[in-house]
Amino acid sequence: MMQLDAVKVNLPLKKKFAVSQGEVTVKTNLLTILNNRYSGEASTSIYYGPSIEEMAADLRKGIALLERQTAVTLGTLHDIDRMDIHPAARSALMAAVLNYLSGESRRYPWELVDLGTPIGIKSSMTVGIDATDRMVEAIRSSEYPIIKVKMGHEQDVMILDALEAGLGKEVRVDANGAWSCAKAEEMIYHLSRKGVRVIEQPTDADYVKEWPHLKGKADVELIMDEGLNTLDDYMRCRASIDGINIKMDKCGGILHGVALARQAQADRKKVMLGCMVESSVGIAQSVYMSALADYFDLDGPLLLEDDIARGISYHRESINVDREIIGGPKLRRDVLQKYLSE
Repeated sequence: MMQLDAVKVNLPLKKKFAVSQGEVTVKTNLLTILNNRYSGEASTSIYYGPSIEEMAADLRKGIALLERQTAVTLGTLHDIDRMDIHPAARSALMAAVLNYLSGESRRYPWELVDLGTPIGIKSSMTVGIDATDRMVEAIRSSEYPIIKVKMGHEQDVMILDALEAGLGKEVRVDANGAWSCAKAEEMIYHLSRKGVRVIEQPTDADYVKEWPHLKGKADVELIMDEGLNTLDDYMRCRASIDGINIKMDKCGGILHGVALARQAQADRKKVMLGCMVESSVGIAQSVYMSALADYFDLDGPLLLEDDIARGISYHRESINVDREIIGGPKLRRDVLQKYLSE
């Protein structure tokens, strides 16, 4: 008999994390734990939601579905994929079931969904919105060779001076849709002259059809994140974009994530795998499908005071997968107990 629980965890961050739509110092997420071992994580957006209460209600619907199953199989993943619940809840349920199938079969999770071995994953590290002087110092002093700078605030132009060619880092920029079309056109021009080649979500998704014009002849790739959750979203926007950022909490888990990545590859678009502010439990599905990606923005666990699981680790920008990852990341009970929320 299966036992599936949903547990709330409050995850303190090393420092305040801010984007153009909000900020957070403690992130509250939900864990799905199957048979006291196999886990998934649902992470809400600090701006877009949903609330923890709404997410918990959706997880209860998923738990009820799984409790009615006579057996958990790969078909169960497709049953979850069809559920009319928030995609973050679907993703957390799918992760727990995929990890369960991995543990019970003694096969790696990515093998179960016909994906290649995760190797050579090099993630960016985010510099969040802050006072200009602190952002400039964070950019210049970062030990990470790939950094993603959050923009979309009044001081954006003042950050440009920190992005010199001699910085010795690959710099990517994410505006989280905060620029107007006019501001985006100006910033894309200046950023391209500073050597920035990857820019996420320069405007709100409503203006994505303007992106080819905003880019002009600048040698940059415009990556869509906000507003791109499903394959249908992608098909509507693909003519205007250079690539997509796939997040499990937005697309609903690895099945839809793989479908998105493969369609983008067929269209010769770039694929980035991104994350929310979450632990290594949350990024695990993205790690499993890393063979399909060009860029990685999976620094969520690095933003936390403590990761709550073992099995996926970081050496600066490199993400390493433990050979014992069968069954997925293993929750660290010593750390988890500190952050459990009533």
